[in-house]
Amino acid sequence: MNKDTRLSDVLHVLLHMGQFDEALTSDVLARSMGTNPAVFRRTMAGLRDAGYVKSGKGHGGGWQLARPLKEITLLAVYEALGRPTLFAMGNRSDHPDCLVQKAVNTALSDTMRQAEGLFLARFAEVTLDMLAPSRPVPLAVHGAGPA
Repeated sequence: MNKDTRLSDVLHVLLHMGQFDEALTSDVLARSMGTNPAVFRRTMAGLRDAGYVKSGKGHGGGWQLARPLKEITLLAVYEALGRPTLFAMGNRSDHPDCLVQKAVNTALSDTMRQAEGLFLARFAEVTLDMLAPSRPVPLAVHGAGPA
C-alpha cells in the first residue's frame, strides 16, 4: 500500500521556502518535493487558496510564503491539503447484522476517533517555525537551486 506523503512533502517545501525572500519556481520546488511542476502546483493550490502561500506567473514569478512560518500550524497545512486520511485501517462491513462485527467496528472507530483527536490537537500546537532548522539547508541537496 502506498503511503500518502503530501503532508510531509508540503511541510518540507514550506520550510525551504521560509529560507528565501524571493519567489521560487514550481520547477525548483517540485524537484525538492520529488515530483513534477504540474503535480506540485495542484498540491499547493489548497495552501494558496487558504492564504499560506502566494504564486506569480511569468518572468520573476514563482512561489512565496504569504505568512511567516510562526503563523502556520501543522493543522492549517493538514486542513489546506483536504485533511488526508491519517489511518489506513478500516472496518469490515460485509455482515452488518453480526454482533461481533458491530462490537469490533465500534471499538476500532472509537479508538481511531480518539487518536485522530490527539493528532489534531497536537497539530494545532506546532507551528512551522518550530520545525525550521537553525541554519539554512540549501535546495541544492535535492538537485534544485538556488543554493
